[in-house]
Amino acid sequence: MAIDVEETYKRHGPMVLRRCRSLLRDEQQAVDAMHDVFVQLLVHRERLVDKGACSLLWRIATNVCLNKIRSRRRRPEDPQSELLAEIAALDDAESRGVARVVLDKMFAREPVSTGTMAVMHLVDGMTLEEVAESVGMSVSGVRKRLRTLRAGVMAREGAA
Repeated sequence: MAIDVEETYKRHGPMVLRRCRSLLRDEQQAVDAMHDVFVQLLVHRERLVDKGACSLLWRIATNVCLNKIRSRRRRPEDPQSELLAEIAALDDAESRGVARVVLDKMFAREPVSTGTMAVMHLVDGMTLEEVAESVGMSVSGVRKRLRTLRAGVMAREGAA
């Protein structure tokens, strides 16, 4: 019998959240990780049996959290990604206009695809591999474009 994800969430959700909190030590990331665990359960629910759900959830939560920790180490937050995230969240027209000027300066000397890659990677949180697959480039090509963009932005900030 396939696993009932809703019932499993109600019964084991708090345990999964505690596990994520203990590993990530950040409330928002822990909640996100818990949701990721149950999304995986939804995706694979037909293959899973409702036996040993606790240990299965514990293992999935541990793996999800460890992957998030590894991602943080490989790709720590940088000011550029925070700026792009703030720009993406703007609501009023005036702020969006100012943001457009900032973005135009950031991406003035770059191909349009570089801006797309930057948003995919820094705002949407896609991995370099996912970005490369989406834009039809190699991972090293995406990495080089983002490195060049970052160097250009840093040089313009230093000149300003």
